[in-house]
Amino acid sequence: MDEHDMKEAAREAAEDKMITDAFQHLLDTYLASRHRKKVDIITKAFNFARQAHKGVRRLSGEPYIMHPIAVALIACEEMGLGSTSICSALLHDVVEDTDYTVEDIENIFGTKIAQIVDGLTKISGGIFGDKASAQAENFKKLLLTMSDDIRVILIKICDRLHNMRTLVSQPANKQYKIAGETLYIYAPLANRLGLNKIKTELEDLSFKYEHPQEYKTIQDKLASTREQRDILFAQFTDPIREALDKIGVQYQIKARVKSPYSIWNKMQNKHVTFEEIYDILAVRIIFEPKIRKEEINECFNIYVAISRIYKSHPDRLRDWLNHPKANGYQALHVTLMSKQGRWIEVQIRSDHMDEVAEQGFAAHWKYKDGAEYTEDEGELNNWLGTIKEILDDPQPDAMDFLDSIKLNLYASEIFVFTPKGEIKTMPAGCTALDFAFQIHTFLGSHCIGAKVNHKLVPLSHKLNSGDQVEILTSKSQHVQPSWINFVSTAKARAKIQAILRRDDREVQKNGESVLNAWLTNNSLELTSSVLDKLCDFHDVQKPEDLFLALGEKKIILGERDLDELLGKVKKEITNSGWRKYVPFLHGKKDDKDKDEEDEINNLFIVNKDFKKKKPVIISEETINMFIFPACCHPIPGDDILGYIDNKNHIEIHKRACPVASRLKSSYGNRILDAKWDMHKQMYFDATIEIRGIDRKGMLQDVAEVISSRMNLNIHKVTINSDEGIFDGSIEVKVHDRDEVRDIMENLKDIDDLQEVMQIM
Repeated sequence: MDEHDMKEAAREAAEDKMITDAFQHLLDTYLASRHRKKVDIITKAFNFARQAHKGVRRLSGEPYIMHPIAVALIACEEMGLGSTSICSALLHDVVEDTDYTVEDIENIFGTKIAQIVDGLTKISGGIFGDKASAQAENFKKLLLTMSDDIRVILIKICDRLHNMRTLVSQPANKQYKIAGETLYIYAPLANRLGLNKIKTELEDLSFKYEHPQEYKTIQDKLASTREQRDILFAQFTDPIREALDKIGVQYQIKARVKSPYSIWNKMQNKHVTFEEIYDILAVRIIFEPKIRKEEINECFNIYVAISRIYKSHPDRLRDWLNHPKANGYQALHVTLMSKQGRWIEVQIRSDHMDEVAEQGFAAHWKYKDGAEYTEDEGELNNWLGTIKEILDDPQPDAMDFLDSIKLNLYASEIFVFTPKGEIKTMPAGCTALDFAFQIHTFLGSHCIGAKVNHKLVPLSHKLNSGDQVEILTSKSQHVQPSWINFVSTAKARAKIQAILRRDDREVQKNGESVLNAWLTNNSLELTSSVLDKLCDFHDVQKPEDLFLALGEKKIILGERDLDELLGKVKKEITNSGWRKYVPFLHGKKDDKDKDEEDEINNLFIVNKDFKKKKPVIISEETINMFIFPACCHPIPGDDILGYIDNKNHIEIHKRACPVASRLKSSYGNRILDAKWDMHKQMYFDATIEIRGIDRKGMLQDVAEVISSRMNLNIHKVTINSDEGIFDGSIEVKVHDRDEVRDIMENLKDIDDLQEVMQIM
């Protein structure tokens, strides 16, 4: 054996030892867990994968098998997964990179492992690539597979974490690509699954490769301020330890230092410097409950004990105990004022809650007698269900899908109650319409409004935590294109787009029929050249748009279209532009724009000679000079005030309007007195809400009172009836508030009409 062969043999022996040691470490970690000890199948999976990847190396130069071992170790050690997941992690690249098939895996390791490996094979190759849209389709597959077995996504996250930890061996352009998709998809996914520790590491590693200089600067600053933080932590926690020892709690107190990525993110979003971020240090109290079922009460006992030492911030108590986050997170967050004059957040949680916070859903089954995971985590299944529903309505652009999912991944949650008191978890910033679609597509598509805390609100009303929401529907209601502008959840957006597309297809069909009939009447045929000429003539991009406009009657075909098709259009008309006909064809858009301009020009402008102490008088002559925002809808007879806005125009608000309350407290020097001087010449919209016992002829009686007895115009009536009770709203045209009061008095005379209320 020559020297080269001896070196080669020595290298092979060293690599074999490295592989065997790595696998032994994986086995030892698994044996120390609470899972059933299925060592045989794990060893079998390891030997199979080792053989399959033999001779293959990673970019770093190490044997390829080291990667599956590392992924399996993350699954076992950092996620607490069991033998099925460990075997799947060891085998996750076999089908993609070797000649073995899913059927081979199934024959040797059984259906479950084969299904997970198949799921992992389908979604490998990253979400983004040269064909971003096609890669987004991969993401759909990932989520579909995930709905079958959550372990697919968990192992995929382990795989991504190991790739990020070894990213240094990749070329720079690959580093940015992998870091970018990690921040866009995998970190939010980890967060949504409650994998806090992994989410933080993924974010920090991505940040490190995308912004190396900023990452280093923050790391250096964290290192240089560590001593001060340690002193602050000791001074702050010493009295807490004393108090907890007194009440006999088994606990440990940890310092939580904000991660570099979180610090950088805050610096960007809030436009602050490192030194201005006050919550770099937080304190965690992790305790062992005396009685497992009493752990929530024990959290509050600890809170009571420490709030005797430090003053707590009244607006910063976050109770995630009774209402856990959608990712399973439970804790009590309080912010206390330290003796050094700094607000410090304290997170109180039990040992079990702490494990769930770090390992997410994976930690739940640790407490189920060591059994393997069974998919019964309600909140998680709700989320998977939402994804399945979005996938039922395939969207034309897969990237939209990606963005809508991302939208829901990032959102923090609020808790909303149904009329029966059931709690629903919704993303922050969602509207009443989002809530309607969350409950049922039928409710969403026929929603006309909602009652939030028993008060009628429009579809676009943003919900807050703790709101009780009742959805009001009408069979005559249809999905409106404008809805897409204010819904915020992926589910609602997907449903609205699907319904609008379906409606558009119907209208397009009608439009096509109209065009065909018109062409037949004029002895013409539908050809691509005819279509192109008509599209050009009406300034629309595609035939579909032309059909839609015809179906909606925005375009009416006539003599000029015929002249255009037969080439009879006179030259001077073409030169001067046939566009002068377009306003007529498209609903006089130009005139509307002009009106808006005129309206802006008519607005009163406050100059330096304006006397703020004198009231603003609103009469028929001056009313168009003021702005009436939609927040409170004042009409003559209401108590009003004026507010000078940033453009020196005057807004008119009701004095009781919540927006006006805020303006009064913040911009007192811009508030004006305002008075009406109207003479019952103009009409205004007013809305009256009614509620009562449903019976035949009720609507007729209501119309009789308003139209016949009072001779007023009803603008719109919306009635919703449910189990013998009806409620609804009537929009009427009135001269002033006195007329509204008269209507209400007259309505109260109607039998079975129980409540009559005026909406602000």
